[in-house]
Amino acid sequence: MKIITKKDILKKGLDIVERITGKNFSLPILNNILLETHKNHLTLSGTDLEIGINYSLLGKIEKEGKITIPSKILSNLINFLPDEEIKLETKENTLFVSCKDFTSQVKGLPAEDFPIIPQVKNKENFIEVDNIPFLNGLLKVYNFCSLGRIHPELSGVYFNFQKDKLELVSTDSFRLAKVDIYHQTKLEKTYSFILPQKSVKEIVNILSENENLKSKIYLDVNQIFIEFSSKEVSSPVIYLTSRLIEGEYPNYQEIFPEEYKTSITLNKNEFLNQIKANALFSGRVNKIKIKTDIKKSILLISSQDSETGEIKSSLHCEINGEEIETFFNFKFLIDGLSNIKEENVIFKLNGVESDGREGPSLLKALQDQSYSYILMPLKD
Repeated sequence: MKIITKKDILKKGLDIVERITGKNFSLPILNNILLETHKNHLTLSGTDLEIGINYSLLGKIEKEGKITIPSKILSNLINFLPDEEIKLETKENTLFVSCKDFTSQVKGLPAEDFPIIPQVKNKENFIEVDNIPFLNGLLKVYNFCSLGRIHPELSGVYFNFQKDKLELVSTDSFRLAKVDIYHQTKLEKTYSFILPQKSVKEIVNILSENENLKSKIYLDVNQIFIEFSSKEVSSPVIYLTSRLIEGEYPNYQEIFPEEYKTSITLNKNEFLNQIKANALFSGRVNKIKIKTDIKKSILLISSQDSETGEIKSSLHCEINGEEIETFFNFKFLIDGLSNIKEENVIFKLNGVESDGREGPSLLKALQDQSYSYILMPLKD
């Protein structure tokens, strides 16, 4: 292999592919990145056997070939080189890297030992989504996946493709976040799958660094393939493949109550500020109290702790429904509010239901109804 490419293009690809490689003592080849040339492109590939990434970039190919190189060594080396053209050349299992004032030899492993990363078999069937709403949607849900192993189906983000929209859902049993993204592809039937949180994080990383690329999602039996590409010839083409989580996702529609006892409309930033102030005295269980005063049209927020002290605050708002007093984990409230970008929010409460349990509460923006955040109150 012999290729000439620019340092900035190569470094950007290495940064993306390197993230899924690491210290694997049982399979050292997984610590490597596969470098492979084809026509006028250099493809960088990495995998941890659950996620695979192919990053294809332009280069001047003088001789085709392939080799695997330790990802961290190669990435760090390229980082120290000047911002100019870099020549990569292989001889047996060694990669020679050279540019102005630098020459280096990096020992590698045979490309034949590198695991095969699954590829898209049928490129005719895909769902195309716009990157900006797709990225914003994933950012609002992927942090709420369950970290436990008891319910593996909750450890990922649920993708529910309907006729004209995509529902992204995640839950850890204490709160649930749902985002609706409307897409241009009109589907004849619905598709759904659970994508591991780690894979979602990689999608977020790729989209955050390449906002000009389009996303095409291809479905297979136990795999998902996402192609990130652009009409610009000079732009990279990125393929991500990931295993899917087996199991049936909970019927999250049943979690949304049809009615709520109390509806509160209030300023998001003022509410958020008072929650953070009360958090200082919330104790080890992060508990703060929420109480309505309908006659005065105020929301009362308070917390106390035997070690740090206590605090009380009030917030003028619009309240409809019944008087309610309940408790919440302040962190869960902050997480939900932080994902709402509008000035005003709607906070719907249920209080104690007929069976003696606290009903779920809902946070939404006043205007934009695409994001819903359900959270469970704490016991008194």
